[in-house]
Amino acid sequence: MIKKPSPLGVVTFLVVLFVISPLLVVIPTSFTSVKYLSFPAVGFSFQWYTKILDRPEFIDSFYFSLKLAALTAVISGILGTLAGLALHRYKFRGSGVINSLLLMPLTVPALIVGIAVLLFFTRIGLAGTFTGLLLSHILISIPYVVRLVLTGLSSFDYTLERAAYIMGAKPYHVFKDITMPLLKPAILSGMVFAFLTSFDNVTVSLFLVSPSTTTLPLAIFSHMQESLDPLVASLSSVVILFSLLFIIILERVYGLDRLFGSNSHSH
Repeated sequence: MIKKPSPLGVVTFLVVLFVISPLLVVIPTSFTSVKYLSFPAVGFSFQWYTKILDRPEFIDSFYFSLKLAALTAVISGILGTLAGLALHRYKFRGSGVINSLLLMPLTVPALIVGIAVLLFFTRIGLAGTFTGLLLSHILISIPYVVRLVLTGLSSFDYTLERAAYIMGAKPYHVFKDITMPLLKPAILSGMVFAFLTSFDNVTVSLFLVSPSTTTLPLAIFSHMQESLDPLVASLSSVVILFSLLFIIILERVYGLDRLFGSNSHSH
């Protein structure tokens, strides 16, 4: 007997269908054999994937985006973890203001952040440099790490730290052997968000890139201004495939349920 789907199941299915609907259009379009974007695809061909290899600017910008996102994730992870620990454990004058300021990149429109960063970096000579681009990506990524570390600390079991101190452990060993392992899921989750935020960013990067620091999203955006051929769809499909591989590796290595805290036994 076929079980009748519940209303919540139907709503969930519709939401998932809505989320993945762009993928259901982009991926089939990338296999078209004609020279214009068409859906449903006309014919079947891999030519638009092979043409990516003929455009070194896309390959270079892909590796550049990977390097930029990886550095952003690592630096945001370190600084965001330290900021989260300081805000949660030490009550000092101005901590509320600092906490609010760390939220601003999440609440202020990205366009405003991009203009503000451009004006500031122009005055200090960092506009159009890799350092300026990296700092701007850290700026918009670090709030995710701070929020997730603070969330992890809200359910932190401090009795383990106190027990370690009672047994004579040094502060460094307590931090390395107890605090960091318990906070690892929150820190890694924040770093994943920081990586994806940096790799996918267009609005802020648009104000700070130079010909030698062009990210993949901006390379695709620039190509779309010149031509709307299926090469855009094939590039987008490659990025989707890369994201799926990234998620699969995370699942195999660490487990998404532990990473995002859905497993109650992770701590």
